[in-house]
Amino acid sequence: MELHNLKPAKGSVKTTSKRLGRGEATGNGGTAGRGHKGAKSRSGYSRKIGFEGGQMPLQRRVPKFGFTNPNRVEYQTINLDRLQELVDHKLITDSVDFGTLHAMDQVNKNLPLKVLGRGELKAKLKVSAHKFSASAKSAIEAAGGEAITI
Repeated sequence: MELHNLKPAKGSVKTTSKRLGRGEATGNGGTAGRGHKGAKSRSGYSRKIGFEGGQMPLQRRVPKFGFTNPNRVEYQTINLDRLQELVDHKLITDSVDFGTLHAMDQVNKNLPLKVLGRGELKAKLKVSAHKFSASAKSAIEAAGGEAITI
């Protein structure tokens, strides 16, 4: 390698940007591609989010209704039939908790877990979760297992 062989790494140098306002001969002098007059031609211009040129913006035209509870808790769910599948594939044996389900990529660690009662559970399982539906809790206990609320 010699000095005359050196060049920048591929993709590190961008040469596609126009050099605006560098004289009439460049083709981008004068107004520098901004057109004549108006707010968009001025320095420091930034259009407000949702601005529609003075027309009443969409977020103000559309009617508002209802109520959004700021304290609502979003749960991620797992059903009994999915737990039974994990038992059938021998991924869980006697107990299952939030940590083991997260390790198996069945649940996200940032949301609380609720066990729902769809399907049938035949295995005797000790299940730990943040919440249980009434049908899930009764099905787990009917199979001889235990439903533990974290």
